[in-house]
Amino acid sequence: MKDFRFQILVFCSVLFFSCSVQLKTSTEAEKTPQESEIQIIAEHSNENIYTGWWVYGEGQHIFKDEATLEEFDLVFPNENMEELVALYLSVCEMEYFPMECNMIGHLQNDTLEVTDFEITYIQGCGE
Repeated sequence: MKDFRFQILVFCSVLFFSCSVQLKTSTEAEKTPQESEIQIIAEHSNENIYTGWWVYGEGQHIFKDEATLEEFDLVFPNENMEELVALYLSVCEMEYFPMECNMIGHLQNDTLEVTDFEITYIQGCGE
């Protein structure tokens, strides 16, 4: 029973810290300790699916969005970049060849931070 409680505690801790939760306390001078408030704000992660083309060349990863035709720099924080380049080159067989895919991640300014991706179509593969 003790081991089960520990597992539940670890699971809840991981769940709590993996979410973007922000605690905000109010410490204004005119409030008494009874009037102090604690607000819990759960931030939305803004994770979306972007459909378009992934292009790699000369060490730079670019994504061209199919809907808007805008280009974004790609970063893959959870991936080994050497393996990712090897994957791209094994699929496309050369640099600068567009690979149609779905990118799941966060868009910040002109950079798409990818948490996951799916290759949907490879041009020229008629096998």
